Amino acid sequence: MDNQTLYIIIAVLAVALIAVVGFLIYQRRRSQQLQDRFGPEYERTLRETGDKARAEAELEQRRKRVDRLTIRPLTREDAIRYNDAWKAVQTRFVDDPKGAVTEADQLLGEVMSKRGYPVGDFEQRADDISVSHPRVVEHYRAGHSIALRHARGEASTEDLRQAMIHYRELFAALTGRPEMTTAKEKKPEATFEEKHQKVL
Repeated sequence: MDNQTLYIIIAVLAVALIAVVGFLIYQRRRSQQLQDRFGPEYERTLRETGDKARAEAELEQRRKRVDRLTIRPLTREDAIRYNDAWKAVQTRFVDDPKGAVTEADQLLGEVMSKRGYPVGDFEQRADDISVSHPRVVEHYRAGHSIALRHARGEASTEDLRQAMIHYRELFAALTGRPEMTTAKEKKPEATFEEKHQKVL
């Protein structure tokens, strides 16, 4: 083997090594970006799939799907209107916990639709929400799980209270946490727990 052939082989091996190292760096950077973006949802998806590559592919598909949607913020007027509706649902919990949880679920669907999220299959909705709100989507799943138990007659009043608390976390995230008072109100609204601590 002459020197020229040896140099060519070394050069090819060097290029291959650089390509492999570059790919590994890219993969590590991509994994870190997905972990940073999805937070606890990354770990949840990894547990469910049992495979890092599959989990990351699924999260990437979610991101691409939501990027194709037209997600828009609520107008100030809509935020105040939905916020007032939410306060009414919370107040209704005192006399009708089951009805209030059902209304809270419906109200969340309305807000999602207004923001531009498709509101079909629950799992798809949760996946879509996880892209922009990965740290509160688990509240949505927990609240929905209780709502399903409620539909089967298996949820206690305490369970329903927990569902409202879970739903409230997502509601606040979707509405951009608008101020909890309208222009006509002079003082802040009492918190959910303060208003209903005896019942809830």
